[in-house]
Amino acid sequence: MRIYMQIPPEGDKAPRFYHLHLQEDLLGGWTLIREWGYQGAAGRVKKEHFTEQASAEAALFQVRDEQLKRGYQVVFMQAHQE
Repeated sequence: MRIYMQIPPEGDKAPRFYHLHLQEDLLGGWTLIREWGYQGAAGRVKKEHFTEQASAEAALFQVRDEQLKRGYQVVFMQAHQE
């Protein structure tokens, strides 16, 4: 699953982005990858590992909700395909 969010640009600043990506690993675990920063510049990355898909998805949605409260808007969302 992927969720890409942005805050509209303020003045002459580039828009801020927040990208969430949930990825299954080779051992059946899940990694939540969070990347954020200004569009067009190097961002920050944080990876968090989970043993169960449900807990990884819950963490993804919690982070999404926190960022929506901060003013981010969902630009793109792709669900997990089986």
